[in-house]
Amino acid sequence: MILQGLPGKAVTHLVANVGLRMDAAMEKALGMSLRTYQRHKEAPVKLLSPEQSGRAWKFAEIFAQAMAVFGSDDAARRWLDRPALGLDGRRPIDLLATPAGIQLVESLLTRLEYGVYT
Repeated sequence: MILQGLPGKAVTHLVANVGLRMDAAMEKALGMSLRTYQRHKEAPVKLLSPEQSGRAWKFAEIFAQAMAVFGSDDAARRWLDRPALGLDGRRPIDLLATPAGIQLVESLLTRLEYGVYT
């Protein structure tokens, strides 16, 4: 499904339910501009590109993991949007723009989940 492209309503639903703003960091994390996001909102059956679909899927996985670690969607949202000590003071949302950054965020979440902070 990711290779064929998720429907645009998947990403608009994700952003609406996560409760983050569609700002520059979110644009980079999802691999789409605000205008592209708005077009998908206006035409929800239009398919995302495979890259956008993959990024949206990965963002959803990371958000779900953060909710499991922090106990609520609100706590996960706050964590994504604030500088994290385990990421050298960078915001997790900012790191989701690259594969290496995604790995760092996932690694930190896994460490936090198991109580390994260093």
